Amino acid sequence: MPDPSKTPWPDGLRFAFGTLTVLPVKVTRWDRDAARGGMLCAPLAGLVVGGCAALAGVVLLALGAGALLAAVASAAVPAVLTRGLHLDGLADTADGLGSGKPAEDALRIMKQSDIGPFGVITLVLVLLAQVAALAQAYGDSWARGALAAVVSATAARLALTLAARAGVPAARPEGLGAAVAGVVPVRAAVVAAVVVAGAAAAGGALVGTYDVVRTAVAVVAALTVAELLLRHCTRRLGGVTGDVFGGLAETAATVSLVVLSLGQ
Repeated sequence: MPDPSKTPWPDGLRFAFGTLTVLPVKVTRWDRDAARGGMLCAPLAGLVVGGCAALAGVVLLALGAGALLAAVASAAVPAVLTRGLHLDGLADTADGLGSGKPAEDALRIMKQSDIGPFGVITLVLVLLAQVAALAQAYGDSWARGALAAVVSATAARLALTLAARAGVPAARPEGLGAAVAGVVPVRAAVVAAVVVAGAAAAGGALVGTYDVVRTAVAVVAALTVAELLLRHCTRRLGGVTGDVFGGLAETAATVSLVVLSLGQ
């Protein structure tokens, strides 16, 4: 098992922000130690992305826009800050899995630049779900909308931390999936999940008593569904790829938003 004490945290932060966002952060190291630190820091990148998404939504509300427009902005910001890579990965993963072909052919389909019908349908449904959930949250209050934007983006990147844990293989010998597959010790991944769920609950406490439970449940539900998808991809494709990581992130974000929209 890798020794977390050897993780170069400044390099890990650069790895996380340099690979998971479009922020002008230069990745100075691409080795396994830096990748481990980067994947452990992935929720921090999500926190920043979610904060930007929440800011966009709240500013629009303050300027007199409705909850729907604020929701569209909060859904668009993460896509912009990732150059749409996670959405593209979701579409490619849907095409590969939906093809029903053997692993080698499915991976070839996922690597193609075009998007097939499974990818298009998945993108439309996921984005509609995200906007609808965010609109409901913003319609309730600006604070719940902002909380939903932050929690969903953070949970999305936390799903990547867990997917990069030891024991999860890469489907290809090259690419981002191969660079980060298996780099995170299982214990560290569990600790990261507990910390993020606790922080989400604390954030919910600032909004309302019920939100303490709801935000924690949203994170757990997001990770559970992402884990089911991860296991399916591992069985079907033989491991993870960069596209699979993108699909996991968008899946976790969507599930957390749906849970946060319930009971309002």
